[in-house]
Amino acid sequence: MSCGKPLKVLMIHGYRQNATTSREKSGAFRKLTKRHLEPVFVSAPLVVPPRADGSTPADADERGWWFSSADQSFAASQKSELCAGFEESLAILREVAEREGPFDGVLGFSQGAALVGLLCALQQRQELEWSFRFAILVAGFRSRSAPHQKLYEERIELPTLHVYGDNDQVIPREMSEELVQLYSNATVLRHAGGHHIPASGKEKPVYLQFLESMRSAAS
Repeated sequence: MSCGKPLKVLMIHGYRQNATTSREKSGAFRKLTKRHLEPVFVSAPLVVPPRADGSTPADADERGWWFSSADQSFAASQKSELCAGFEESLAILREVAEREGPFDGVLGFSQGAALVGLLCALQQRQELEWSFRFAILVAGFRSRSAPHQKLYEERIELPTLHVYGDNDQVIPREMSEELVQLYSNATVLRHAGGHHIPASGKEKPVYLQFLESMRSAAS
């Protein structure tokens, strides 16, 4: 396998994370792919209010890409008429792409993966002001917000890698599988774990083969 220039990938974190915590939580994945992938981390613009049970640390900087409720909260399974803050998030990503791009690909985790799915649709509809050639969606799902439903009307042609776990207690496997059905050029990496980016020896060949195919396609 060749080891040319790493692919530049925009890393889009999950709900209640930020660029720093995303970087920390993806350490094993970054180590696994360090010769193939150059990650660029970005924080969502929306600050998530502290948990009602008081369990949120005082110094936490928890972020989200959109809210599904008027109380500034989000639930992946919640059907909602809202996607509050979504346009603000698109604006932030556009700024990052202009400043630090171009990007070869995007990688999203959980709510970030749902966002990446929406970015794929916007790009296919020629409604995105920046571009990427592939996407990796980890613990992804289809948004239940009504304003997003038009973005699921056609199958996505962009090459994608979908990663999800059999024991994910946050985003059930079935929700990720539902999303996969919307992609015509999808590779699937199903693992036995939970809600995280898997990075063991079992997953390594799939990641590297996918990334190498994306590098070859660009040459």
